Amino acid sequence: MSLFTDRPLVWVLFLIYMVATGWLAWRGHKKTTDIASFAVGSGDMPAWVVGITLAASIASTATFVINPGFVYVHGLSAIAHLGIAAGAGIVIGLFALSFGFRRFGEKVRALTLPQWMSERFGSRGLRIFFALVNLLSLSFVVLIIGGISIVMQQTLGLSNQASLVLTVLFVFSYVFVGGTYAHAYTNTLQGIVMVGVAGLIVISGFHYISDLPGSVGAALAAQDPNLAEWVNPKSALFGSTFSVWISGFLIGFALVCQPHILTKALYVKTDREVRRYLGVCVAVSVVFTALLLVGVYARLMGLPAEAFVDPATGAFSQDRVMAVYLAKSFGPVPLAVITVALLAAGMSTLDGILVALSSIAANDLFTPLAERNMLKDKTPEQRAHIAHRASQLILVAIGVVAFLIALNPPKLLGIFGMVGVYGIVATSAVPIAGGIFLRDMNARTAWACAVSGLGVHFALYLLASWARGAGQDVRGYGWLGWALDSSAVQGGLLNPAVTATYGLITSGAVLVVAMLATRMASQRTRLTAPIV
Repeated sequence: MSLFTDRPLVWVLFLIYMVATGWLAWRGHKKTTDIASFAVGSGDMPAWVVGITLAASIASTATFVINPGFVYVHGLSAIAHLGIAAGAGIVIGLFALSFGFRRFGEKVRALTLPQWMSERFGSRGLRIFFALVNLLSLSFVVLIIGGISIVMQQTLGLSNQASLVLTVLFVFSYVFVGGTYAHAYTNTLQGIVMVGVAGLIVISGFHYISDLPGSVGAALAAQDPNLAEWVNPKSALFGSTFSVWISGFLIGFALVCQPHILTKALYVKTDREVRRYLGVCVAVSVVFTALLLVGVYARLMGLPAEAFVDPATGAFSQDRVMAVYLAKSFGPVPLAVITVALLAAGMSTLDGILVALSSIAANDLFTPLAERNMLKDKTPEQRAHIAHRASQLILVAIGVVAFLIALNPPKLLGIFGMVGVYGIVATSAVPIAGGIFLRDMNARTAWACAVSGLGVHFALYLLASWARGAGQDVRGYGWLGWALDSSAVQGGLLNPAVTATYGLITSGAVLVVAMLATRMASQRTRLTAPIV
């Protein structure tokens, strides 16, 4: 009760939000009857609902809580990478891939991304492989609930453990009840609140920019010249043109291939509706991306690094930049409203990932592995019902694992989440794009592209992490010195976007070689075929 009496307004608003979200989830429950409706609905969602849902899913806790900290530490180079380059890649990726993905997905009635891959390439093994790879989304689940915990500790007065318990129980419960419909309905509410609050936050610090006697770059340079550079030469993450612009764009494009993003195309039935929801998504996402400016505001208002010390560890934590900025910039009433919006931002992406993860685990792992015994003598209706129950049980298991990891979170939540998610897209992007645009791409080529992308990403990131810990530099390892980006710290490999980009380039090169070999073999077959 003392927590409530000390912060009555924010607690009242948060409880109202929880009740409204719970009611929307219950509405979704009435439409969720099997694994199909749990995973993608029935294709009857309005385009504007899907657009807001998609924008909220892309934004997440990373945009609202975590990423401004990168801007505070690394300056304009972080805005260039996370905002401009990645934003352009996401927009182009959405428009390039969504239409073809929807058409084929509707044709084969795919419920998940691994099932889409399996149907496209005729490979049961690919279905199971991509289902396992997509479990790496668990790292992003940890990022999100960790970010939500930071906000709750700062504003609701809860401990880290209490915040995690509340988040996991609440979000996992309403997804358990309503599946995709709960995700879409609640994201619509969350997205509308997020748009208004994002605009309020961006406007709140705009005077720090407009009142400057000179430019923003000059003001940042007065603190540290590297902060004003679009490529920060001293940054371990954004220290070269390749790591800032090229990897930012390519990873932005590839991020569209996450299961909770690309499968939104299966929520609607026509290309016209796809165009509509993409238009809504892009407009809303521009507002969300502008939140990166909070990192600049925190610099210009003179907040020192000591203001962002984690009370639990006593160490500087860039993940706390947004929470501290809000506490310094807003009174009790607007801060209460903003707090609820930040929590909604995290929960909006979390529920989308959970729907995708549990649906994939049930539809693409449980069902294929159980069809020879547990599901052998069942009717199609019974199979769908059992798969639905399996997805719910798997959801509970995911919640337990994520909670245990988040109890002792990694030092940088943003990097931890990126490593896993970028592993997914380094594996999936080239096979998906090839499957959409290349009719003669086969399963063997898809396997080669996927495995090479995944292997290169993790091999390079682990190598750079080990080298840094050992006090060595990967740029001195023979061929790595000239093959990689030698101008950046550790070859830029401490940025997971860079290692994933090398994975994407490798995967793309494998695709080109494989397709050329296939077509040359086809030509030789035609030339040597007997003339009848």
